Amino acid sequence: EAQLVESGGGPVEVGGSLRLSCTASGSAFDDSDVGWYRQAPGNECEQVSSLNKHGRASYVDSVKGRFTISLDNAKNTLYLQMNNVKPEDTAVYYCASDWTGLVLSPGSCPGGFGDWGQGTQVTVYS
Repeated sequence: EAQLVESGGGPVEVGGSLRLSCTASGSAFDDSDVGWYRQAPGNECEQVSSLNKHGRASYVDSVKGRFTISLDNAKNTLYLQMNNVKPEDTAVYYCASDWTGLVLSPGSCPGGFGDWGQGTQVTVYS
C-alpha cells in the first residue's frame, strides 16, 4: 500500500495564498487518477480537484479560477495551489490516488478506496 503525506496547510488570511503538497511513496501516482478532497466540520467530504491519468484537470465550481492542481512526476508530488482563499475554504484537505478512478462523493474523508494521505488543516481567517 502506497503512502501519501500532505504538507503545507496552516492558517492563511482571507485573500491570501497557500500551496499544499502531497508526496507519494513508491509508484502511487503512476497510471492513476489523483486528486484533492476536503472536509469541514458538519460537512460531507468534497472533491475539490482531480487530475486524471491523461492529464485532464477538473475543479468544483467554488474553487474554479482560484485553485490549480498539478503533478510533478519526477518528485512524486501532487500540488494544490490555493489563491484568493475564502473562509469557506477552511477544512481538512486530503490527497488521494486510485488507478481505477476517484470517487466523486465519498461521503467522508478519507474515502474507502485508493490511497489517502492523513490530511492537512487549512484555516482561513479574516
